Amino acid sequence: MQYLGITYEMKHAPKLDSAFVPFGVWSNAYRKNAAMPIAIAVERNDGNLSVRRTCIHGTAELAQADYRYVERYVKFLLWSIGGFRVYVCGCSDIAKRLQSAYSQTGERAFDYDFFGKLYERPLEIIDLPLERCPEANETPKPIGGHLNGCRIGFDAGGSDRKVSAVIDGECVYSEEVVWHPKKNPDPNYQYEGILDSFRTAASKMPRVDGIGVSSAGVFIGNAPMISSIFYCVPRERWDEVKTVFDRAAAEIGNVPIVVANDGDVSALAGAMGMNVGSIMGLAMGTSEAVGYVDKDSNVLGWINELAFAPVDLQEDALVDEWSTDRGVGCKYFSQDAVIKLAPKAGIALDEALSPAEKLKVVQGLMEQDDPRAQAIFESIGAYLAYATVQYSHFYELKHLMLLGRVMSGKGGDTILRVCQEVLADEFPRLADSMRVMLPDEKTRRVGQSVAAASLPEC
Repeated sequence: MQYLGITYEMKHAPKLDSAFVPFGVWSNAYRKNAAMPIAIAVERNDGNLSVRRTCIHGTAELAQADYRYVERYVKFLLWSIGGFRVYVCGCSDIAKRLQSAYSQTGERAFDYDFFGKLYERPLEIIDLPLERCPEANETPKPIGGHLNGCRIGFDAGGSDRKVSAVIDGECVYSEEVVWHPKKNPDPNYQYEGILDSFRTAASKMPRVDGIGVSSAGVFIGNAPMISSIFYCVPRERWDEVKTVFDRAAAEIGNVPIVVANDGDVSALAGAMGMNVGSIMGLAMGTSEAVGYVDKDSNVLGWINELAFAPVDLQEDALVDEWSTDRGVGCKYFSQDAVIKLAPKAGIALDEALSPAEKLKVVQGLMEQDDPRAQAIFESIGAYLAYATVQYSHFYELKHLMLLGRVMSGKGGDTILRVCQEVLADEFPRLADSMRVMLPDEKTRRVGQSVAAASLPEC
């Protein structure tokens, strides 16, 4: 197979998407004869700076491939690590093209706007010679694992909020409350819901020693900078949003509170349940949610928003409606992936159904061993195997734990099986060093709420 003059091998193309061009596999082939060194550094909050060194071809014949490789590489770094400043070192022509792309009117205008809001400063692309590449400065931080005392664990979801009262690692009370945070522009709605859950859990224990929160979004400290549960809140009221969890905790008492991305908390639950590190939790639900805990049970301070990081290079890949880009993870590892593949499999879905209902229809067919549904989940399994090659370039992966509603039932079993088979056949070294799995029973018992409750050190 060939893309932009680079020949690559893919032995197990997804059954329903033969045009799929896996970024990880293509980039492996691209780098084989690339000899011109460059470096890319990404700077984020608190002086953290990540540096990646790679090579491009630097020839006129492969100029288009060079730009595609670096542009997608930068895109992956931004959505995995996060940052407000990107240093492109060693290739001025590509740096200048990226400066144009990452601007208010460029093709990456969405990314420019997103990271500007996230860090409250404009995203910059800096052109530097290779020898002036900044030095890396990484500060991984331990996450959770504290089970002593009386703790509140809170999970702020988009359709319900879950809270648990946890005493010495045992959940003594839990409840789920339906709410509608995505539809409410007044942040007092979210604040009152959060406070109500905190108070309920507090009433079930003799005292509160700490509060841990798991929530979708990107956080700096305990402040939600981008979060789906505040989707409708106008930006001019974001100062209220940034303090919402701290203010609610202050009503409970002078206790420590730690807020973390729900993907990282899922990875933490796996690390606690299996007593391992270097684990990525990947949840396939409404979107793709990812978290990561390193070998020392630290989080890296990365945003891990791989839903918007590239996995497919084909030029007519499905567009993500939110980020406006093609070939990003949320269209391959979510209910959207099932829905987009259904017509190719010959399954007509009622457009009046919600996305979750459409997923249930396909899963129902899968439980009846319908070969059309089988082809859908086999295709997602192949997607996952090839994306894992890409993910392993940026994360040390010893364990990949698969979660979310798409992984339920026979469909999830098929995704897991195909992913393992493709890795074993094409990438045996990676397959031998990394375990792809569903959560075991102990991890399920730890659960999201107990893992969240373990976040603060009391």
